[in-house]
Amino acid sequence: MVPFAGWEMPVQYSGVIDEHKAVRSACGLFDVSHMGEIEISGDSAIDFVQFIMTNDIERIADGQCQYTLLCREDGGVVDDTIVYKFNIDRYLFVVNASNKDKVFDWMQQVQAKEKFPDVSIEDLSASYAQIAVQGPKAIDALRPLLDVDPADIRHFHFHLGLLAGEIEAIVSRTGYTGEDGFEIYLDPADAPALWKALTDSGMPHGIRPAGLGARDTLRLEMGYPLYGHELADDITPIEAGLGKYVRFSKDFPGKEVLEKQSREGTSKALVGLKMLDAGIPRQGYEVQSGGKTIGQVASGTMSPSLEVGIATAFVKPEFKTAGSTVEVVIRGRAAKAEVVPLPFYKK
Repeated sequence: MVPFAGWEMPVQYSGVIDEHKAVRSACGLFDVSHMGEIEISGDSAIDFVQFIMTNDIERIADGQCQYTLLCREDGGVVDDTIVYKFNIDRYLFVVNASNKDKVFDWMQQVQAKEKFPDVSIEDLSASYAQIAVQGPKAIDALRPLLDVDPADIRHFHFHLGLLAGEIEAIVSRTGYTGEDGFEIYLDPADAPALWKALTDSGMPHGIRPAGLGARDTLRLEMGYPLYGHELADDITPIEAGLGKYVRFSKDFPGKEVLEKQSREGTSKALVGLKMLDAGIPRQGYEVQSGGKTIGQVASGTMSPSLEVGIATAFVKPEFKTAGSTVEVVIRGRAAKAEVVPLPFYKK
């Protein structure tokens, strides 16, 4: 357990590699109750939500969720988030724990500046625990407990239902590991009972409790961004390679900056690196070419699935071509790495 953003966080149970492989082959059970939940409701909720996010909320129906970014006027990312659309008047944004207060304040500032008086913004983080079930056996683990067949919940859709006959919950099918999986939002008082029920129902399917360490290695193998690494106040979605989540057909804070970057290019680009020499790349390590600095590592680890060092890194755009060779400076030694497309891991 380690402290993080006011929480005691489970980093590992049986060990990162063991938990990582359990998620890839069977099923992992994650306590992600630290995530923040902010609800937006009211007569102008649809207009406010559409304005604050880079994606297009009108592309999804009630009961669906969507990945999006929240940007400042300079294009920097306030946070990346998944928004749940209950109906035209009610939306739930799931945000990173360390950014919860920042996002809440930013939303209120935008509301005041852009004059959306009939919109309510509520921080409901204390009202929700969140448990994630991830892995190819996730459906089998959840099926005995849920009031519908989890296989019928489509990807990036959610269901309001009952678990274990009496626990009310929101059950969505998104994921952050590259495997099939579900997120369960419920009253914190019900979370211990559900954790035990999932442990019991998942036991025949190889379920394991998995910590934040495995969550990080799993998401990195997929090239998924983590705020504070691939995204930050001074990193734009275009620089992070997330342009497909930016819809220029609508207005949002930072639109002009991102349009210019999309049109003219950026001074840095996010790439995948796979180590050719021995060594584990870590965040902040220098990336070089011919002895000259060309960027730095955003996230890095030893991939449990591939058994090789992998990293994401921001480099000068001329070095982003897949197949080119660069060096990562690991403890004073320049170790060779190859620029590769994301994701690192494919089934």
